[in-house]
Amino acid sequence: MIIIKTNEEVELMRKSALLVSRTLREVAAVLKPGVTTLSLDKMIGEFIHDHKAVPSFLNYNGYPFNSCVSVNDVVVHGFPNKKELRDGDIISVDIGVILNGWHGDHAYTFAIGDPGKEVMQLIKVTKESLYKGIEKAIAGNRIGDISFAIQEHTEKKYGYGVVRELVGHGLGRSMHEDPQVPNYGKRGSGVKLKEGMVLAIEPMINLGRKEVFTESDGWTVRTKDGKPSVHFEHDVCIRKNSADILSDYTHIEAAEKTNVNLYTGEEIVV
Repeated sequence: MIIIKTNEEVELMRKSALLVSRTLREVAAVLKPGVTTLSLDKMIGEFIHDHKAVPSFLNYNGYPFNSCVSVNDVVVHGFPNKKELRDGDIISVDIGVILNGWHGDHAYTFAIGDPGKEVMQLIKVTKESLYKGIEKAIAGNRIGDISFAIQEHTEKKYGYGVVRELVGHGLGRSMHEDPQVPNYGKRGSGVKLKEGMVLAIEPMINLGRKEVFTESDGWTVRTKDGKPSVHFEHDVCIRKNSADILSDYTHIEAAEKTNVNLYTGEEIVV
C-alpha cells in the first residue's frame, strides 16, 4: 500500500533526511587512507544518538551495524570491519535514521585518493543519473519514467551495468514502503506518481556487468565480475512541477573538498 504524506509529515521526514545528510558530512570530513570502516560505523552510531535519533539499520532483520559501508566491488549492505581503507578505494556509505518516528535513508559514494579516471567517471555518471531520475519524480509521471531516465543515462549511454536485484523504495514511518523504484524500466510504465509520495531513489551502477551475488553472511552484495560499483541515494517527495529533495548533498560535497586527504594525502584543512 502506498502511503501519501501530509505537508506536516513531509517536513518531519525532511528533518530525518537532513540528519542523515549531516551524518554523511561527518564521514566525509574524516575519510582518508588508514581509516577502518568499523571506526566509521561507530562514529555514525554515536552521531545519530547524540542527535536524539536511532540508526534505522541496526538490528533491521538482524543487521548488526549502524550503517552499510560498501567498498569497491561491494554494491550495497557491506559490513563495517577492521580493514583499513587504502588509496584508490571507493566507498559507499548508506545510512538510515529514525527521528520522531520518521525515517531518513540515503547514501553517498566517496573516492579515497585516486581510483583512476574510469572509476571517477562511474562515480560522476551515477550521481548524474540520480538527478536525471529525480527530474522525472513529479506528479502525473510514473515510476517507469524515473527508472528509464536512470537506465538511459548509465547503461544506454555509457554501457554500465544497472543492478536489477536491488531497487529504491517508498519511505515513511517504515524504512521500506511501496512502491519499489527500479533503476531500469520503460517510460510510462508502473505506478502513477502522486503529490505527497516520498521515495528513496538510489541508482546502483556497476562498472562492468550488471550481475551480482550475495555472500554467505546473507547481506553483502558484490559484483560478479569483481569490478567496482557506485551507489547514490536521495529522499524525494513528489510534487506537481518539480521534485522536493528532502536530503542534501551540499555539505557533504563541501566536506569532500575541504578534506584534501581524499585526494592528495595532505593534511586536512579545518
